[in-house]
Amino acid sequence: MKQLLIASASVLLLVAGCSRNVKEEQLQDFIDDHVAVVDPLSAKANLTYWDASTTGKPEDYDKLGKLQLEIRRIYSDPDDFAFLKEAKESGAVKDAKLARQLDKLHNAYLTNQIPPDLLKKLVDTDTEVQEKYNTYRGEIDGEKVTMSDIYTIMTTERQVRKRELAWRASKQVGDVIVADLIRLVKLRNQAARKVGFENYHTMSIVAGEQTIEQLDQIFTELDNLTKGPFAKLKKELDTILARSYGIAPKDLKPWHYHDPFFQRTPLVYELDLDVYYKDKDIKELAEEYYASVGLPVDDILARSDLYDREGKYPHAFSTDIDRHGDVRILCNLQNTERWTETILHELGHAVYSKYHKAKEPWLFREPAHSFTTEGIAMFFGRLSRNAAWMQSAKGGLGLTDAQRAEIEDISFKYLQFQQILFARWDMVMYNFEKRLYADPDQDLNNLWWRLVEKYQFVKKPPGPVDAGWASKLHFTTAPCYYHNYMLGELFASQLHHYYVHNIMKLESDKNVSYANDKKLGRFLRKKVFGPGAKYHWNEMIERATGEPLNPKYFAEQFVK
Repeated sequence: MKQLLIASASVLLLVAGCSRNVKEEQLQDFIDDHVAVVDPLSAKANLTYWDASTTGKPEDYDKLGKLQLEIRRIYSDPDDFAFLKEAKESGAVKDAKLARQLDKLHNAYLTNQIPPDLLKKLVDTDTEVQEKYNTYRGEIDGEKVTMSDIYTIMTTERQVRKRELAWRASKQVGDVIVADLIRLVKLRNQAARKVGFENYHTMSIVAGEQTIEQLDQIFTELDNLTKGPFAKLKKELDTILARSYGIAPKDLKPWHYHDPFFQRTPLVYELDLDVYYKDKDIKELAEEYYASVGLPVDDILARSDLYDREGKYPHAFSTDIDRHGDVRILCNLQNTERWTETILHELGHAVYSKYHKAKEPWLFREPAHSFTTEGIAMFFGRLSRNAAWMQSAKGGLGLTDAQRAEIEDISFKYLQFQQILFARWDMVMYNFEKRLYADPDQDLNNLWWRLVEKYQFVKKPPGPVDAGWASKLHFTTAPCYYHNYMLGELFASQLHHYYVHNIMKLESDKNVSYANDKKLGRFLRKKVFGPGAKYHWNEMIERATGEPLNPKYFAEQFVK
């Protein structure tokens, strides 16, 4: 997961000597003054979030809440927003680059036009929910367990009772935070209505330069494309799982799968990919691989926090602390395929942040969109199930040709199933969150299971339903964001297709892992990382790949 910067906007420096009318000069002055304030303040807030996430100390969360409130008050200034709105509506800003920055600033201020008392409630509640979530540990038979413990049990444990207890432990935090989370949803909706939106979900999509219609169309198309292939793959998986537990496929429960939300493919085919990682140092593998493609990450890893401990945030993220080079990741590593994918993924975010052009103004040094950095993270994260990558001398597992041949069909099947499975899982998240914000007072617990059964074909467990859905971290830390993971998958496939066929000049992507290909690093730094937020996301994608975002490349790669 990408931990986005707390302050987000963009700016540019106009070429010396070019003519500017008064409105453009005023806007440039506004941007300069804005950056001078927000630059050090956002760095301080990001570092405080890092401290809170790595220590779990209440005082760090308290400090974070105060800093977030201070930043949001900057963006909530009604006079500043009136100036930006006037500049936008007047049409006086003719310079294309400056107009682009005006759009971003206008959106950032728009979403924060909130009365001071409501703003404080929002920030305080948000911080409270995050602290409860990040520091909570589920229990099995009275013993506290980490998420890493839960992942291990759900991946390896054969006793069904222990699996069920681990699955339920992963959900316990949902009941702990759900009341506060729903209160936060209502506060967010209240704030959105203040600026003319029906709810916070719609406001977030529009301010993110997307539309509900656009997203609905993409997910409807993906539903139609993946429903049949997913049903076939899941039927085969259910047969394998049921046989291993000595039950009928119809009796499978959510805890029989190997992930608390069934968002990852169980490693149950002829080969268990974890076998190839268990004796490796996955940090070293990732570090060597990124260096081999011309994107060294040793400095990033030196600043990072990589291993599990009490009080620490239990999942993973990447953060650009200051946009001046302090990029780092947080993980809870174990030598498994799951955590190999995770560190490759988070370092994908990190190199996107690290290799923004330093000469660009501070407010330009961010991704074109949150989903484009997700796309880069997925582009690299997919390699953990790529047999050619697993064989590669640097960053791989040193497999022989015979070993690679033995596993490549199965490893691709894992990768293919993972992509289709994730598309189905993302449909649950997108549709649930849209309905959550449309009506937070409805029966959310049963709504969740209706969507899980519709898109993932997983049956609701017997008995009363709880708020286990609220244990999904994105509801608390990244609201109305999850659809960007799917858009990121589409971008990753499009980028992969373009690079293989237009840069590598290959007819097929068979055996492609990019290992030791420094052209890849140069291409990404020039076409994707370097421009940062200089262009609208679709313009950046078209400049990099020759066309706007197109779902067909994801379908060509995985829906077979």
